[in-house]
Amino acid sequence: MELDEKRTAVIFKAFCDENRIKILHLLKSEEKCACKLLEEMNITQPTLSHHMKILCDSGIVIGRKEGKWMHYSISPDGIDKALCYLEKLKNIGEES
Repeated sequence: MELDEKRTAVIFKAFCDENRIKILHLLKSEEKCACKLLEEMNITQPTLSHHMKILCDSGIVIGRKEGKWMHYSISPDGIDKALCYLEKLKNIGEES
């Protein structure tokens, strides 16, 4: 995997807000409907949508539509990519 600065920034932007971290904690055990996330967070629906867009754009979270609601879960592939980027950053200066 190539260490692309733009993609790396998109991925790590997902981790740069305490509300997004809380959302990730809520999703770590199971998929949750946006309505359940709203119940557990002290934010408005537009604010939740903003955070979910950033999380989904990063690939860390995936969403699926069911009826009028979106259901979100953590993407194992997205987490693996974030870990891979961190590993590459850790090894900068070393021969690959």
